Amino acid sequence: MTAAPELLRVEALTVRRGARDVVEDVSFSVRPGELVAVVGPNGAGKSSLFGALLGLLPRVAGRVDLQGSFAYVPQGGPAHRSFPVTAEDVALMGAYARTPLLRRLARADRAQAREALGRVGLADLSATPYTELSGGQRQRALLARALVQAGSVLLLDEPLSGVDAVSERAILAALDAERGAGRAVVMATHDLAFARSAATSALLLNRRLHASGPPDRALTAETLAAAYGGRLIVLGDGSLHGLDEGSHGCGPGHDHAADDRAVVATGG
Repeated sequence: MTAAPELLRVEALTVRRGARDVVEDVSFSVRPGELVAVVGPNGAGKSSLFGALLGLLPRVAGRVDLQGSFAYVPQGGPAHRSFPVTAEDVALMGAYARTPLLRRLARADRAQAREALGRVGLADLSATPYTELSGGQRQRALLARALVQAGSVLLLDEPLSGVDAVSERAILAALDAERGAGRAVVMATHDLAFARSAATSALLLNRRLHASGPPDRALTAETLAAAYGGRLIVLGDGSLHGLDEGSHGCGPGHDHAADDRAVVATGG
């Protein structure tokens, strides 16, 4: 059986922030229908990798070959009380890139935005101010914006972080539909259990790639311990938990050094 053509190929990519290389010599490829989980500790370079793919950060080495375009969902969106837009306005932002300067959005774009909101379960909230949406609803509105962009590869930076169960189900259902239509999803996540159970492949990143491939081979206790540098708990049932500020919401005074020492051996 012939493999599907690649939508995205990244070869030996190195990314720089300031004077420091934050991603080094990373290579991977993505095919239609795939869900690629990008995992690693805080500061591993996940968001920097996305920034470089989008052309927002300099690529000092390597190449990116993309068939089609990217659609992007950031970790969060504008939340200031004075941000005067509705959920539908946010979804419509996905049409801006293809709308000529000084030309009004087409009626078809507005219909597409409403359809995208329906796909993420926000049809009844299209006129609701963005700032009045819950955190999970805001994330769904941002996903609707990405659906309107109609990219061949969706880049999602922690899309399930802090969302409620209803929003998580709506987000995953929309992503499943996109994959079924021949698009691909590349998702940064701290949720190792999700990456192991739901992803078709995984990239284990901590500045460089420590492992890649099917999650059961890329995300083993050994590879994760090497990438997380001790910020990992392996529980007796074999489940793996990364210890990160971002995934635990640690407050002032939290003992991160204790976290770094909290590695539990297991025979599983």
